[in-house]
Amino acid sequence: MQQITSGILTERELKSYETQFKALADTRRLHLLNLLSVRGEMCVCDLTEELHIPQSKLSYHLKLMTDAKILNKDTRGTWSYYSVNEQHVDHLLSEQLCCILKPSN
Repeated sequence: MQQITSGILTERELKSYETQFKALADTRRLHLLNLLSVRGEMCVCDLTEELHIPQSKLSYHLKLMTDAKILNKDTRGTWSYYSVNEQHVDHLLSEQLCCILKPSN
């Protein structure tokens, strides 16, 4: 994510934030993020069992969150492991975003 210097966001920056907030705007995805934040890296097989949803639906949620750079994906053999992209999430929740949404005059 780029550093905002002028306070006015470009169309590209706005689209990036839109993608990220859409990825977070769902109860299941928030549950998924919370689970990975607490437990650390987890395999898709364990996530499916823990969240009680079919693998196909879980894959949809995981793709949205990896596309938004909220989650990291590591494929080992036939299994995929997911973890929170802490650096990106920290940036998304940073004071910088607060200043973008509520700039001082």
